[in-house]
Amino acid sequence: MTINCKGNLIDLSTPKVMGILNITPDSFYDGGNYKDEKSILAQVEKMLAAGATFIDVGAYSSRPGADHVSVDEELQRILPVIRMLLNEFPGILLSIDTFRSQVAQQAIEAGAALINDISAGKLDHQMLPTIAKIRVPYIMMHMRGTPQNMHQLTDYQDVVLEVLQYFSERMSAARALGIYDLIIDPGFGFAKTVAQNYDLLKKLDLFQQLKAPLLAGLSRKSMIYKVLETTSENALNGTTALHMIALDKGASILRVHDVKEAMECVELSAQLK
Repeated sequence: MTINCKGNLIDLSTPKVMGILNITPDSFYDGGNYKDEKSILAQVEKMLAAGATFIDVGAYSSRPGADHVSVDEELQRILPVIRMLLNEFPGILLSIDTFRSQVAQQAIEAGAALINDISAGKLDHQMLPTIAKIRVPYIMMHMRGTPQNMHQLTDYQDVVLEVLQYFSERMSAARALGIYDLIIDPGFGFAKTVAQNYDLLKKLDLFQQLKAPLLAGLSRKSMIYKVLETTSENALNGTTALHMIALDKGASILRVHDVKEAMECVELSAQLK
């Protein structure tokens, strides 16, 4: 199972790690930590040295209740960072965390390699046609509503079945436009209760029937620290535990804040298999 990133075939039969770089002031764990050139470069160098295959750059916080950011502000935040990182690390594979087609297109034109969309094209109906045009791998996540109201939209009859049906529909829409490098993300923490998140994780192997690489975004989320009655800052051990479960159930990419520890999970999981 491979994806084509800027002419490089990335083999996802061996799980890969995607390091998170939030350049927003209000992300749930590391908001405001990376707001100048020195701190950004140091963090990215650390993640690449630890083994990250991708760096996921986000300029719009998608935490529950996050502030709305205009398209212009998102572009002003993200484009200089893309150029800076490519200048410093020419071979870097940048994933751009955005649900806006305009941001996606300009980011790819600036040198990014793939797009990570929390809405699977549902918040911007030009996103799928744009991805079809620019021909890059596309991560589609499950979410209901928007980051501002998703926490109110957790009424499911069967969360696993409904998320599977959602991806079946969104993947069909993408493939109808000629988009085939698709990665699916069940959207842990997005429009889901803690119990629903664990139901999804418990049955994550069912998503392999969609025949697309699976991304697990579990890192330091509230589904971990609420159960452990702690904070996101103290949720690394819990994150590591759930990463091993996700890998066992078929995850191809771990999207993480802590690359070194996630790479250790990948290495130990490989020994088990």
